[in-house]
Amino acid sequence: MLSIFAREALTQAGWQSNVLVEIGADGRIAGVSADAAPAADSHRVAALLPAPSNLHSHTFQRAMAGLAEARGPAAHDSFWTWREIMYRFLDVLTPDEIEAVAALAFMEMQEAGFAAVAEFHYLHHQPGGAPYADLGELGARIAAAAAETGIGLTLLPVHYAQGGVDGRPLSGGQLRFGNDLDRYLELASRAEATVKALPGDAHWGFAPHSLRAVGAADLERLAGMRGDRPFHMHIAEQEQEIDEMLAVHGARPVEWLLDRVAVDRRWCLIHCTHMTEKETAGLAAAQATAGLCPVTEGNLGDGIFDGARFRAAAGVFGVGSDSNIRISVAEELRQLEYSQRLRDRLRVVLADAGQSSGRVLYRTALEGGARALGRDSGVLAPGFWADLVAIDPARSALCGPDGDPLLDGWIFAGGNETVTDLWSAGRHRVRDGRHLGREAIVARYASCMESVRARL
Repeated sequence: MLSIFAREALTQAGWQSNVLVEIGADGRIAGVSADAAPAADSHRVAALLPAPSNLHSHTFQRAMAGLAEARGPAAHDSFWTWREIMYRFLDVLTPDEIEAVAALAFMEMQEAGFAAVAEFHYLHHQPGGAPYADLGELGARIAAAAAETGIGLTLLPVHYAQGGVDGRPLSGGQLRFGNDLDRYLELASRAEATVKALPGDAHWGFAPHSLRAVGAADLERLAGMRGDRPFHMHIAEQEQEIDEMLAVHGARPVEWLLDRVAVDRRWCLIHCTHMTEKETAGLAAAQATAGLCPVTEGNLGDGIFDGARFRAAAGVFGVGSDSNIRISVAEELRQLEYSQRLRDRLRVVLADAGQSSGRVLYRTALEGGARALGRDSGVLAPGFWADLVAIDPARSALCGPDGDPLLDGWIFAGGNETVTDLWSAGRHRVRDGRHLGREAIVARYASCMESVRARL
């Protein structure tokens, strides 16, 4: 039995002092005792929290960081000009390189405080679109990176069948993503087999890419399959997508989806940036998770999610690192709250009177992330996966009081340096702020990137 002794911890009962947490051999929390004494071999930390899950990631894009920040020749740089750069970049990546980049991103997620990740995996084939001899080759590479780093994985093979809402064929960089529905279902079956070789907390689910990339018939068929699986999809990220949906279907994306498909708690809809008040209320009522990626959304100039109205309607959100240009629990939550403040020219928008902004953001992200991944996590209590993060406010020169102000300090004044330890289903892979495999993972990534950049 592993044990952790925390000077304070955010438990199911709230903040408690001198907390002893025991972890079973199965990776689940076996016991939580407050006002306790440490065991002889307890790992001691300053403050212990349930660790959130990263609900949306494209790991291969981590290697693009810094490569798409020069102004292009177009009158306006946008998501669509960035996407063309992304297509050119991914066209040179090999399976070994994809695995090396994924390992680096997963390692950085754990050092930032994420214990698990939903990998929205849409890079399936060779350049030009020919499948690998093993159709699930690249999904297996993602799983290998998860095994190496120890992060909890929900693998989401992505269905990508068309080049736009009007059903036009795939072209260019999209060819590495493409499958008809039957071949996609083979990929999903391969993903199910792949995660069975990982520890017991690994999971998988379905991910139709978007209403641009998947037609109505495919979406409806997938939505009716395996109701126990997480179901993720991009939606309403860009105004051009809304214009295409109105032109083809006569309805906005979220409006069309809620009218056409039985959306429920297993759904995680990514971005949801451009919604009407009716769509916002409808999505909250359906109990779908809004998958927000504030750092990436800011980088791409997507727009601002209507967080105050969604939360007022009892909506649940989580956060993801998406393009992985910057991986940080604190910065995703900070950017989310600051975007609301900048839009509304107010302070403390996503908390009610008397509430800690950091506590509300963190608690909601725990719930949304766990729900989106289909993961028994987000709570420091017996029976849940031991997804835990330890923080030390002294590492960020935060010397304020304990409890909620400590959490506020990490989110609004600290960063990754505040994280000291991270456990993913009991796997203690980050100690003293560094992943145990950091040196080898970074060296392999650096070698791969030298080769990639020579071919760009």
